Amino acid sequence: MNRRQFLRTSSAATVGGFTVQGFSSPLMQALWKNRAADDRVLVIIQLFGGNDGLNTVIPLDQYSVLSVKRPYVLIPQPQVLPLAGLGGTGLHPAMTGMQDLWQDGKLAIVQGVGYPEPNFSHFRATDIYETGANADQLLNSGWTGRYLNQEYPNYPAGYPNDDMPDPLAIRVGGAVGLGLQFQGLSMGVSINSTDDPLNLTNYIYQDPPSAACNGGKLDFVRQVQRQTDLYGDVIEAAASANCVQSTLYPTGNAPGARLAQALKVVAKLIAAD
Repeated sequence: MNRRQFLRTSSAATVGGFTVQGFSSPLMQALWKNRAADDRVLVIIQLFGGNDGLNTVIPLDQYSVLSVKRPYVLIPQPQVLPLAGLGGTGLHPAMTGMQDLWQDGKLAIVQGVGYPEPNFSHFRATDIYETGANADQLLNSGWTGRYLNQEYPNYPAGYPNDDMPDPLAIRVGGAVGLGLQFQGLSMGVSINSTDDPLNLTNYIYQDPPSAACNGGKLDFVRQVQRQTDLYGDVIEAAASANCVQSTLYPTGNAPGARLAQALKVVAKLIAAD
């Protein structure tokens, strides 16, 4: 899905049961203002595990309080990376790349994201941010999954096709989670690499016996698998296109190497359109 199409349909997008009409939010206004730019790709990086937010984006205007409350883990103030035009906030000293993006006007920071009266459950919090639900609301569809269902309401029936030969979304390095699901249906495909990423050939192309009591359900499962296999061919072909990648990706056991390998796959697929 391209950027212009996303913007056109986002004027009435539903997230967590709340419908956003028009472009009233600062985020949508900023996106719409730059609509003449080249089409962009939305990349969501989901990091699992604990993150010390106060040592990632550091509130320098509260440094004296932090030094009392967390003296043993606080980043020394001289090591904090400054952000031009934002004197009260800095970055962890390892985030020099992010600092460069900020200097170039290519980075925005949203602080204080949360919800009232959190229950401190990691699992429940994950459900909330993947579904866009209120804290007292349970949803079985992710916010991206609902958006994709709105755009492609009959998926996976009839896909891939001439108008949409590519996957609606691709999850790299993990299973398709709740965020990309719509009422239990995966609206994207999951891969770990682009080297024959799905490889679902052989038995899935054998039709089940029509007389079997499970024939209809099994046939549907194999239909989805066949479609996914076709997407695998598309993904592999896209990644095979000439793409000169940066040598700055960390490798081996270096910090961030696993994430870097996933982002290399993302970069390949973006380069191949």
